[in-house]
Amino acid sequence: MRPYLVTAQRLMRVGAALLCAALAACAATPPASVPPIFNDADFAPAAAIDASQVFALDDTMRQYVRTEVRREARHKNDRAALYDALYDKTRLQLEYDAELTRNARETFAARQGNCLSLVIMTAALAHEMGLTVRYQEVLGEESWSRSGNMYFVAGHVNLVLGQRLDDKSGRYDAKGMMVIDFLPSGEMGSYRTRELDEATIVAMYMNNRAAETMSEGQLDQAYWWARAAIGQDPSFSGAYNTLGVIQFRHGDLAAARRTLAHALTRSPDNTVLLSNLAQALEASGMAQEALPLRRRLLALQPQPPFHYFNLGKTAMQKGEYQEAARLFSRELARDPYYHEFHFWLAQAYARLGQMAQAGRQLELALETSTTRSDHGLYAAKLQRLRAAATH
Repeated sequence: MRPYLVTAQRLMRVGAALLCAALAACAATPPASVPPIFNDADFAPAAAIDASQVFALDDTMRQYVRTEVRREARHKNDRAALYDALYDKTRLQLEYDAELTRNARETFAARQGNCLSLVIMTAALAHEMGLTVRYQEVLGEESWSRSGNMYFVAGHVNLVLGQRLDDKSGRYDAKGMMVIDFLPSGEMGSYRTRELDEATIVAMYMNNRAAETMSEGQLDQAYWWARAAIGQDPSFSGAYNTLGVIQFRHGDLAAARRTLAHALTRSPDNTVLLSNLAQALEASGMAQEALPLRRRLLALQPQPPFHYFNLGKTAMQKGEYQEAARLFSRELARDPYYHEFHFWLAQAYARLGQMAQAGRQLELALETSTTRSDHGLYAAKLQRLRAAATH
């Protein structure tokens, strides 16, 4: 059994429509709406967390707005000018990399970031230009990934840029709103959204950093990140789940149970919370109390994420490559855009001697990879496969 995490908010792909407190603050008394779930004394102090740095700009970014963006604005409106100055591949040359969540300055300096990082950086520059900014959660847009023995579920947010704050017209202009999103333009009108406060975006950023530092084994720092996320937005349930998993991995089982049970009262059908609380109860010797949660989880999710994938890996270990290919294909039918499923299907095909199919799956793994390291791995394997085919 493995703890799950609710983590990275992602930005997907742009269509033609154009379409985040100091350490002392972490130890401060939480808002009245937050239950007594924190166990600060069990965690060592860690590096400072300053919420004001999430959207902060530096002189290089301000200079970029004054020169590159303003140059674009001579021929188009400010919203389009900002978008083109950032995301035109011939200009800033930003790269997508899902490995780390960065603040605005870090994203701009690295010229790369995951989806939430790109949202934050774009919003920070839009603020500098005086544009209005709205954030939206796209409902139902979730995907799963894994890192080692930890599984992650990612939601999806996008960004809406409006007219300048000093616009004196007083009119709401729907045509003047620009949604920056990475869904294909044909789907732009088909999804449902929920508006988010900027405090929630900051909480999401801190929650991502909590998950990332936890996956690196830095549980003390991860705890303070998750605590800070809850302090930013006590209504953001993902941070409670992350905090509960951190407490669980730290061996603070009673605290983990309290945290996850509290989160579950807010989201009683959340399968991630059900699974994590059941694991915390079972690890505490309370298997009987976990049974109702397991039954509820089975009813809501008969085949959990990675179910067929894990069965496929077992089949590979047994040398049952045809069965493995069938199982990996079933997992891909549920999520056709996760790179690791394509990679393992490629391995199954290669073991079966079906090299053309193996090559195609490696190409798809390369296309859907979200980190530089994965991209390099798949590119190297594909190159070796093609070289072998020519001999």
